[in-house]
Parts: sequence; structure tokens; C-alpha cells
Amino acid sequence: MTRSKERAEDTCPLDYQCRLPLSTSTVKYLADLLRRHLKAIRSRWRILPPGRITVIVLAVLRHDQRLADMAGGNNVSESTVRRWRDELIALLAAQAPRPDRALKKVAKQGGEVVLIDGTLIPTRRLTGKADRQNYSGKYRHHGLHFLAVTDEKGRLIWISAARPGRTHDITAARHDHILAHLRAARLGALADLGFRGLDNDVRDPVIVTGFTATRAHKLTPGQKTANRVLATGRAPVEHGFAHLKNWRTPTKLRTDPARATHLLRALLVLTNLEVNR
Repeated sequence: MTRSKERAEDTCPLDYQCRLPLSTSTVKYLADLLRRHLKAIRSRWRILPPGRITVIVLAVLRHDQRLADMAGGNNVSESTVRRWRDELIALLAAQAPRPDRALKKVAKQGGEVVLIDGTLIPTRRLTGKADRQNYSGKYRHHGLHFLAVTDEKGRLIWISAARPGRTHDITAARHDHILAHLRAARLGALADLGFRGLDNDVRDPVIVTGFTATRAHKLTPGQKTANRVLATGRAPVEHGFAHLKNWRTPTKLRTDPARATHLLRALLVLTNLEVNR
């Protein structure tokens, strides 16, 4: 068999259609955001209209479509699709709320408790000592650690910056001053045992983490019941992560880890647009 760049006579380029399970309001919101951006930077011309660009980028984020595939199907270059993706991610990430504002908004809406948890977004394993910090002993996988806060119903309201996979939940929470933000908003929080020790105020605790057993001290029936009630109350936080991971792009990041923060915050905005529509 010899290699040849010539195309056989009976072949032709093939296109296929893929359903994009997103609401029209989400597409319109992102298209309008792009139009305002183009007007602000005085960009009068793009090879495709903003609505078409929006659909291409959403397909990349939702289905993790290869940039080269999307480029070939729309008669543009791969670098152009990459530039559109990065541009829209930056615009969406700028819309993500800060932790203090997000918590105060929950309090104004009558909320009393939020849910806190951490998750690991898998990444490719790189060679060298620099990648060792991305290995999580808890998940036994390389990735980036994110801290998320949801309301009582599991709707995401804030997500932290990307940190190495070996970062502990309580370390991330201390770095982001979660306890101080909760006290300022006068909100309580439910968390797992990974956050135990974050709030040492016995008289007026803000973060509830449940009880843990040791070799010398077994849990009493009352403590076991309290842990079950806490687990039930914390269950919706997993729904928030599930909604976020409906976007296939973060299932295994192939982008630069330095851009992962912007990507996850952009997906947070898109997730809220879909869930709250």
C-alpha cells in the first residue's frame, strides 16, 4: 500500500449533524454578549455571524468536539475556532459572581444554608516532577481541584480557582476565606468531614461537618443519626456538580491548566442559564 494525497473518485467530504441540547435563550444570551463585545472593540467583520460562532463554541463546550472537526465543517481554520472559543470563555468567565456577592444574594433571597464541597477535574498526566502536585491521593488520579458552593437545592452559585489536585478541601476553603464570607452574609453551611476544623467556634458554629469515629471513640446512635441527616442535606451538592459535568469539556481537560479557572467559571454561567431558565 502506498501513500497518496489524491482523493478517490467516488469519495467526497462528509458532514454530519449533531443535536445541541441547549435552550434558545442560552444561545441568544451568548450571541448578544458577543455582539456587545464586538461593538466595544469596534470589530466590524467576522467570517461568520455571532449567532453561528456561538453555536460552534457551544458545541465544542457541550460535546467536547474537536476543534479541527468543527473548523472543517464550517470552512474556517482550526486556529479561528480556538480563538472564538477562548474569546467567549473569557466573556462568560467575567460574568461569574464573586463569593461574597454570591452568598449575599442567597441571603437576600431568603436562604439560610449553603452547601460546600470540593471536586477533582481529571487532566492528562504530564511527565516531570512539576506534575506530581496534580496527583490526588484521595481520587488516585491526576487533576485540578475546585471548590464549589451551591444553595440548598443544589444550584451552583460560585466556583473557586483551579488548584493542584493534591490540595485539601480545608486548605482551599481557608485560601478563599469561605468562613469569613459566610459570617458576613449570616449564612450557615453544610460540608463533609474534609472541612472538619475549618470552623472551631463551639458556641456559634457556621459550618457543620458531622461526627467522625476513631479507634478509641465510636459514634453513638445519636451521632450516627446526625450524620445521616447531614448526608441527606448535603446530597443536592452532587446535583450541582452533575449539572456542571454535563458539559463534556471538563470531563478530562485538554486545555492549559492555567486556563481551567476561566473555563469552569464560564461553564458555571452557562449551567445557571440552563438550570434557571
